[in-house]
Amino acid sequence: MEFRLLGTVCVDTLTGPLPLGPAKRRSLLAALLLHANTPVSMARLTDCLWDEEPPLHARTVIQGHVSRLRALLVGADAQAYGVELATLGDAYVLRAPETLLDSQRFEELLMLAREQRGPADTVLMLKEALSLWQGPALTGSYASAPLQAAAHALEESRLSTVEQLARAYGELGEHHRAAAVLRAEAVAHPLRESLAAALMTALHRSGRQSEALDCFHRTRRLLADELGIDPGRELADAYARVLRGEGGPGGADAPGHAVGAGGPGGASGGPQPADGTETSQAGRPPHGGTGGSAAPRAGSPVVADAAAYGRPGGVQAVVPVHGPPSPYTAAGVPADLLPRAPRGFHGRGPELTALSRAAAGEAPVCLVTGPAGVGKTALALHWARRSPAAFPDGRLFADLRGFGETAEPTPLEVLREFLLALGVAPRRVPESTSGAAALFRSLTDRLSLLVVLDNARDSAQVRPLLPGGADCVTLVTSRHRLDGLIASDAAVPVPVDILEPTDGTALLAGVLGEERVLAEPVAARRLAELCGGLPLALRVTAARLAGRPQWTLAAMADELADERSRLSYLDVEDTGVSAALRLTVQQLPPDAVHHLARLGHHPGSHFDPYTAAALAGSDPVTAGAALERLAAAHLVTEAGPGRWILHDLVRLYARGLDPAAAPNALIGVLDHYIATALAAADTAEPGGEPCFVLPDGFRAPTATRDFTDRAEAMSWLAAEREDLTLAAAAARAAGLDDRAWRIILLQWPHMVWRVRDGWVPMLELALAAAVAREDPYAESRVRNLLGWVLTEEGRTGEAVATLEPSPGLARQAGDRLGEATALINLAIVQAERGGLDVAMEGCERALELARKEPDAHTEMLALQHLARMQLTAGRPRDALDSARTAFDLGPEHEEAARRVLLLSVSGEARLALGAEAEGIRLLDEAAAEAERAGYDEGAVRALETLLRVTASPDHVRRHTEATRRLTSDG
Repeated sequence: MEFRLLGTVCVDTLTGPLPLGPAKRRSLLAALLLHANTPVSMARLTDCLWDEEPPLHARTVIQGHVSRLRALLVGADAQAYGVELATLGDAYVLRAPETLLDSQRFEELLMLAREQRGPADTVLMLKEALSLWQGPALTGSYASAPLQAAAHALEESRLSTVEQLARAYGELGEHHRAAAVLRAEAVAHPLRESLAAALMTALHRSGRQSEALDCFHRTRRLLADELGIDPGRELADAYARVLRGEGGPGGADAPGHAVGAGGPGGASGGPQPADGTETSQAGRPPHGGTGGSAAPRAGSPVVADAAAYGRPGGVQAVVPVHGPPSPYTAAGVPADLLPRAPRGFHGRGPELTALSRAAAGEAPVCLVTGPAGVGKTALALHWARRSPAAFPDGRLFADLRGFGETAEPTPLEVLREFLLALGVAPRRVPESTSGAAALFRSLTDRLSLLVVLDNARDSAQVRPLLPGGADCVTLVTSRHRLDGLIASDAAVPVPVDILEPTDGTALLAGVLGEERVLAEPVAARRLAELCGGLPLALRVTAARLAGRPQWTLAAMADELADERSRLSYLDVEDTGVSAALRLTVQQLPPDAVHHLARLGHHPGSHFDPYTAAALAGSDPVTAGAALERLAAAHLVTEAGPGRWILHDLVRLYARGLDPAAAPNALIGVLDHYIATALAAADTAEPGGEPCFVLPDGFRAPTATRDFTDRAEAMSWLAAEREDLTLAAAAARAAGLDDRAWRIILLQWPHMVWRVRDGWVPMLELALAAAVAREDPYAESRVRNLLGWVLTEEGRTGEAVATLEPSPGLARQAGDRLGEATALINLAIVQAERGGLDVAMEGCERALELARKEPDAHTEMLALQHLARMQLTAGRPRDALDSARTAFDLGPEHEEAARRVLLLSVSGEARLALGAEAEGIRLLDEAAAEAERAGYDEGAVRALETLLRVTASPDHVRRHTEATRRLTSDG
């Protein structure tokens, strides 16, 4: 057995690492190991597991994790290794020999290294110490302040060890090894001056002076840009030593070197900019003599030493003479390469306004982005054609074919076309890309010109084609986001989304005629929705209808409603949605294509990296990177932080990429939902009994979302309710009934919280799945929850019919706690129908079963309802005694809902006994706790009772607010 902190927090055994489970449990283990053999208080553990105010049930959560961790260690025969997780009062201690903990062995090896007499032995000890590291310290644990501080301290120790190892290599004269060790760390920690200084020294002593100087300047710039400071003494001294040549491989370096092949001003032409273009110091071509060439005509560009174009290192300065060059063709009109204006253009008012606003800056680059078929080119051309007077010097256009099946034009081919349009003679067009780009920038320096670059694949394809003038506007369209162009050239993104239904029907009318669309307005709107608001799909649909005047729009809509053939109906010859998407997908790396194909089989509407990973059989980090890549290509859309959606037509296309993967992807995502919902329920109601064992063949996801507190868990259950329902329905349709009922039943914390929120259809689906499985355990559990919900909705007759078989089914399954729960729920509905005596007998039998198990949670549940029934039966003293017994089982650690209900019944019992002040106090406490926890149902009940005995304006206001929250959609 071995405990690891230097990397992912884990416990290695002979049979592999122990399944520690969620991040909170790893964090607990990390906190205990950081103080191994020393008691760690509950308060300290709480600080390690929660950043801010811990939840009310923090102690229970910690106790649960300790219990599970202790069981794991016992199961791995920890005692044989001298390992024990013990409880000491309000603290826990993990007793273990120090040799079993990698961080302790690391410190021991560092101490041994300091005691070595020779550098060779020191190297051996330090390398052995560093080999213990398998990643950043405390990986997989919750990033609380205490654990982050501990991880930082361990990382500092590791970096210091790397620097010691480099010094030891230096003492051995192995400077190349020192540089190799230091370089990776210097890249990972670019602002750590001691690392940079050590790397400079090692590089210098290895004979790599230029690399050493480059390291200094790179670090100096980073320090200035990121922190606003100059290099410290250690780094500055290292730089001075390199400059003086101290300690170099051959003694002091020579005092000077020539600059370039011919010195300053020689044939090399001086330093060149990073993009490979040749310019003068100011970034513009120098003005002056023409190098002896013949006098040009007025307004034409003169190329100095034209023969040098296309030769490496050739001087390629363009010298304007007698004012700016002419942007006119031989016909004497401004250059205009724009294609014809698009027909049937509709809507896009906000996008057109955004384009005009973006084009108002200095040398603006406007970036029109969106998915395939959304109408980016149509928007760009419509805007470009709207105001020809805005660009008196002309409009240029190039289709960069970044997503076509034909080869992309080279930058030189595009630049040649632009230069010819601007009046450059063919023989004057440079033969190299850099020369042509320099000439294009020079010619456009003082022009007011529009350049439209359509279908750009990436930023690198665009940069050589940007004009040089401050009054020039560049309009780029792309299916990718082109973040690089935003960063390097301050491009302003103008995203283009799908059309609204009104604009979609207007587009149909533009092709088919208004009469045909007005004759079937409902069918026209349905067509727009089935086409997903995608202009390309709408145009294809309109083209098919235009060629079939006898077809009705309703008939076409019925045809498109079939998902299996929709994409084929949206293709006309070589144009259509499938073709457009195929060209986009062809540009993606294989991993992104794999994730897209699996997303097509997602039964829900939203997904996050965890869901995408489960579908694809990958991990959340890999899936997150793939989603970012797909988002950049506008194949998925981020609907919120970490929450993505897929356009319907993209989903259909993606589903066809790998149809055979559907069963495997479905099982993966269903088991992901089961694992995540289990974690959410465990966090939301940590005292609750697990609903079930995992299904046969359960495929555990590579990682499960960790919920920091109850609020986060409940928020996830609420946000994923629709997708969990869709997943359960898909499981049922696929014959995976064992998954279907589990996914639904695990939402019980949310059902309890918002019981009147329409849960019956979902629970009826779960019941059908349980019955189909002929599983008495599952059927009893589902009936319990469904019967209780029916009771809360006032449907007592249906509730009785649902619940009556449940206790017997639970007995048949040997599920004693399930039987107790069934008896409680049946008693509730019996009490509702007036059978109080029978109901109380049922609760008392349930109480006996819970105590035999024993299970405090179910015992409290029985006592809570028994108290309510005793109060209704006119036995307030018995009700108060039952509530007190329930509180004695641990109310301070129990979930908020149960505590609120117990406080409420206690308050009502006090009122019935004549202790009005105490009753009001307890009910007010119940209402306040319910409000703090967001339990609006409990708040409304407590405040309603209060309003029967007091007319406090505060209680009236709080009751109104709680009722409003309860009846809202939230």
